[in-house]
Amino acid sequence: MKQTKLRTLTIKPNYNISLPVGTAFAVKKYSEKLDFENIFSRYKKKGIGIIGLIEAMITYRLTENQSTSRASDWINRTDVLNLFELSAFEERTLFRVLEIAGDNYEEIIHLLQITLFKLYDFPHTDINMDWTSFVLWGTKAELGEYGYSRAHRPDKKQITVGISQLGGPINIPVGLTVQTGNTNDQTHFKKTFLQVCEHLKLDSMVVFDKGAQSKDNLDLVLAHKMKYLSAKKLNKSDDKRIKSFIKSKENCIDEEKGIHGIIIEYPSRFDYFFFSEQLKRDQIEAKLRMAEHKLTEAKEIQSALGKGKPLPARFLLNNPLVDITYSYQTKLKDLTEEQARKLVQSASISGREGFFCLVSCEKLTLSQALKIYRMKDSIEKVFQSLKNDINIKPLRVWTTKSLCGAILIGFLAQLVISLMRYDYKELSQVAPKFIKISLMNLTVTIEMLETGRKKEIYSNFDTINTLILTQKAAGT
Repeated sequence: MKQTKLRTLTIKPNYNISLPVGTAFAVKKYSEKLDFENIFSRYKKKGIGIIGLIEAMITYRLTENQSTSRASDWINRTDVLNLFELSAFEERTLFRVLEIAGDNYEEIIHLLQITLFKLYDFPHTDINMDWTSFVLWGTKAELGEYGYSRAHRPDKKQITVGISQLGGPINIPVGLTVQTGNTNDQTHFKKTFLQVCEHLKLDSMVVFDKGAQSKDNLDLVLAHKMKYLSAKKLNKSDDKRIKSFIKSKENCIDEEKGIHGIIIEYPSRFDYFFFSEQLKRDQIEAKLRMAEHKLTEAKEIQSALGKGKPLPARFLLNNPLVDITYSYQTKLKDLTEEQARKLVQSASISGREGFFCLVSCEKLTLSQALKIYRMKDSIEKVFQSLKNDINIKPLRVWTTKSLCGAILIGFLAQLVISLMRYDYKELSQVAPKFIKISLMNLTVTIEMLETGRKKEIYSNFDTINTLILTQKAAGT
């Protein structure tokens, strides 16, 4: 009888292992370039080498990226230990290294800045600054406070993190500050700016959002002989501008998006006042969605009141230390649904939709001001990368030192990725996640031979990991 079908493949177990080594090689390459040996060795001289542990944690952050406890298991594999020239260690050693790094993170950032600005002759030192929050899981973290939650988790304590980044086309993060969760951007600004300002050239442009704008902060920038560009909150005087604003060919700077603008000059500053048709549409659509959400909420409250049922928990103040009596009365009884919808829509729409204002001490054209400010979006991408690609979150309840250490490791991982995008022009437009995936794909298979020796087989080379690992980088 002839065989007409292939037999099921039988897999024979062996002792070969495969490791994603592309990331490890890249991290070690930049560790040497940034002189981690000089920066970190001063903080731990005995026991397990701190350089190898820092490199291993950055690599883990860019690959497996789970808990610190699991990082200890991942690093403690024989071939990973050999890769980073480490000996086996206990889990608490890793937490100890995080504490050391976190306790000294500001000095470490300072030393990194010195190295970066010596290593690279950057074409400019214009800086973008921004701030975000990270949710803390637990209630006992020393830095944890309730504050404005960008993650829409007001029920959780958080910390706030500030980043300084050299503006485009450089786009390299050079500063990191960590503050309590209730620190607003205006207060956080000073610490973030002073951390990096000594490395900036005179007349550098400092770009930041309206949340950090205050007279004191603007004066601080000017006192250091630098320039600023920021957004400002619209106020009553801007409402007068809105009423008298006339769109014309003369003040049109982007016909496709319907952007018009005017410049208002003051003795010490310039206001760049804009109107955008596209922004107006986007804001009105968002507010109409919010109006529908509010109408739905009102219906839920009215339904509960009408049936004599308790209100859903999300409408109540949930605090065991606070006694409060609620009295709710909706307007829905006296209105038709269409009237209710129009009422909530009119309350949501202010008439300021589509208008925004930038302010600077520098005289620019409308197009220049808008272009410079839009380039600040690159720092938003750093935060997005930290949260989703580097994946700093979730942050557990640790000591302040461990917390700052974990954030520093995430920052260093992001710095390595950003330097790759700057060093290799072919990667300047490649998203961090694709660089991360490419490096992870490069693996080594360690084949155990019958003689007892090991044979290493490298595989999955591609354009990105080959470029990073075989070609000389800028600044070297």
